[in-house]
Amino acid sequence: MQTQLTKGYSISEEGYYGNFGGAYIPELLYNNVHELAQNYLQITQDPDFKKELDLLLKDYVGRPSPLYFAKKLSKKYNAKIYLKREDLNHTGSHKINNALGQALLAKKLGKQKIIAETGAGQHGVATATACALLGLDCTVFMGQVDIERQAPNVSRMKMLGAKIIAATSGTKTLKDATNEAIRYWINNNDSYYLIGSVVGPHPYPDLVTRFQAIISEEIKEQLLIAEGKKDPDYVLACIGGGSNAAGAFFNFIGNEKVKLIGIEAAGKGLHTDHTAATLQKGSSGIIHGSKTFLMQTNDGQITEPYSISAGLDYPGIGPLHAHLHETGQATYLSASDEEAITAAFELMQEEGIIPALESAHAFAALKKIEFKSSDVVVINLSGRGDKDLDTYLKHFN
Repeated sequence: MQTQLTKGYSISEEGYYGNFGGAYIPELLYNNVHELAQNYLQITQDPDFKKELDLLLKDYVGRPSPLYFAKKLSKKYNAKIYLKREDLNHTGSHKINNALGQALLAKKLGKQKIIAETGAGQHGVATATACALLGLDCTVFMGQVDIERQAPNVSRMKMLGAKIIAATSGTKTLKDATNEAIRYWINNNDSYYLIGSVVGPHPYPDLVTRFQAIISEEIKEQLLIAEGKKDPDYVLACIGGGSNAAGAFFNFIGNEKVKLIGIEAAGKGLHTDHTAATLQKGSSGIIHGSKTFLMQTNDGQITEPYSISAGLDYPGIGPLHAHLHETGQATYLSASDEEAITAAFELMQEEGIIPALESAHAFAALKKIEFKSSDVVVINLSGRGDKDLDTYLKHFN
């Protein structure tokens, strides 16, 4: 059975988008995941739950986030370019939309202990914020390398009351933090695992997509006012696991008028082993509980990803994006570290906005697409760049 939500978005009862998804989990996690799968739709669609979350999104997060017409970028690239300003949300990114939703859901399930993984730290900060607000215990797993390169966010999490556990295996980045979080969850099954992206076993990809769908819902309403039509010609978003892109794409999936463009992190180049461009370099397999595309060796061992941006430094991608890629409903490009840095400085100097390094990858795609002057282009500016200032300063001349 398929659950149809928009024209092009459907998911089976087992959590598959076409050939991708599912729940590939150890037996020790079955009860936790099954409990969530059995209850998440009923709880999140309850009018009282929706009312409570909507109020928090409005008065606490500051939604709707603005849809800003970037006049100078528009002139430069000969198109009508709008920026969906998720960077202006409380905590500085789109991550708070999902963190609040799942934290409320966890409380409804009677869970008081929250665990989370984070790469760039934005999901960690959002989760710590939601837990402080709702009176929940919070433990965040983060790779040792990311702890060092995202120090401001680590300090924020600690000040918000979260306990930080460093992942010291592998490349000590997001993949390893996720591994450690899953191990902890197996041994502490009274906890609720608040996953930050559209990855992991069903129902997480669907759950996170639903909480982030407010992004494209608002885009449609705001474009109607700004342009007299709900549908843009292009939607651009960076992709790691893919939650900000899933939210920006959601209400346009299956709409042939709208070109959905995801931009992965090419790192030091697609021709090197230092990349995180999963769809360009990967193949179908199992990672962190779902069937999707991931970077792996011929015998199925996960290969280590690389990106200058901690939030895109992941060897897999959400199963929804694997499905959209396979069916041609979305197009996936990539941008190198150098291209992302260049795009970030362009946005700073043209529009006075310092983006997260993750978001900068989406802006790098402007040089890769031939637009018509009448094209309406929406870029999901998923986070602000405070956390990346040290990296930017190393490349600033």
